[in-house]
Amino acid sequence: MQQQGFVLIYNFISMSITKFNPGNIILLSIILLVALLRLASFSGIGPLTLFTPLGAMALFSGVYFPGKIRPFVFPLLTLFISDVIVSFYIFPEMRTGILYSGWFWVYLAFALITLSGKLIVKKVTLKNMILSILMATIIHWIVSDISMCVQANTFTMRLYMQKLVEAIPYELRFMAGTAFYCTVMFGVVELLHKKFPSLQFSIHAVK
Repeated sequence: MQQQGFVLIYNFISMSITKFNPGNIILLSIILLVALLRLASFSGIGPLTLFTPLGAMALFSGVYFPGKIRPFVFPLLTLFISDVIVSFYIFPEMRTGILYSGWFWVYLAFALITLSGKLIVKKVTLKNMILSILMATIIHWIVSDISMCVQANTFTMRLYMQKLVEAIPYELRFMAGTAFYCTVMFGVVELLHKKFPSLQFSIHAVK
């Protein structure tokens, strides 16, 4: 069964590579670079430790990657790989199995953030970006905090509300990090599209 799973993943990646155009390679490279910055943020050195790029990665994928599967696969796979590294080498004391307790709710939150980017940002404008960043923060706040209740081995509305309140400072940093990385990531792609119109990004495709 595990071998069949690896075969399916290999086939998916192979098919994706054959369909890649230079624009898609640029998009994937940006995501991988930002994922490395996420790992660097755990060093405790510099201002990057205050911000997380995960929200921006999910929105970025939802907006720019075409199809119904690819926008979700790339950010979640990148998140999974970086989470494995974090679980085994940075915070092994928090690991339960491969990842951490309550991981499902965190991944669900980022899948929903990806979907929100796909639905909201039909065109990259200041209004759409502000709305998508706010929506991403709300989704992350409401959904991922369920994992905190799972880690406490209980779920009550009182505990959930307590976790929501406790998470407000972190969510403000999450929103700031999402805004910062969205500005950089979306800005780079939009500048490249203006300078090299031949680059194909799904959001700029003629509908």
